[in-house]
Amino acid sequence: MKTIDVTIVRIYITEASHLLTQIIDYLKNEAKIRGVSVFRAISGFGETGNHTSSIVDFSLNLPLTLEFFDDDRDKIKKAIDHLGTIVKLEHIVFWEAKANSQSE
Repeated sequence: MKTIDVTIVRIYITEASHLLTQIIDYLKNEAKIRGVSVFRAISGFGETGNHTSSIVDFSLNLPLTLEFFDDDRDKIKKAIDHLGTIVKLEHIVFWEAKANSQSE
């Protein structure tokens, strides 16, 4: 199996931060990241307090996680540097991984 080295980046924000559109626009239009996934949590806690959702309470301030990866380390570094001006750096985590590759 052929693999390539990639860097995976994960960003933690909340719905109430109103940063989602700004981050996605940057990653798509300026950083030229191939794709981003956004996950909405049903519960979480952190420095901004507890965030939960239930059938009774429909919260509009749930945790959001954005995730993307790329094999271009310079592109990833530039994106992380820029995103660190929008989001607290400790809310951005990244790690090296392997992805399957079709090229031989």
